[in-house]
Amino acid sequence: MVAGLGIITFRLHDCRSLKGKRKVVKSIISRLRNKFNASVAEIGSNDIHQRAEIGFAIVSNNKMVVNSRIDKIFNLADELGLAEVINTEMEIINL
Repeated sequence: MVAGLGIITFRLHDCRSLKGKRKVVKSIISRLRNKFNASVAEIGSNDIHQRAEIGFAIVSNNKMVVNSRIDKIFNLADELGLAEVINTEMEIINL
């Protein structure tokens, strides 16, 4: 079994409140969940209006599949255009 973990850090330029941030973050999370069937959640920077950290996890039996899906998730998060991606991290674990 292979588990892939990733963290995407976003900068939200136009958010002036937590309500505005929540709207953008929920949209990003729902799109990633629906497209890739991954576990996705906001994991950090909860009280900062213009910054969001979203983490995700994928499980498969093939390392190449996990690596490919992680790359596609990073690409989609950038292509959405809802927020600027300022950092990405990934880790692949063989169990």
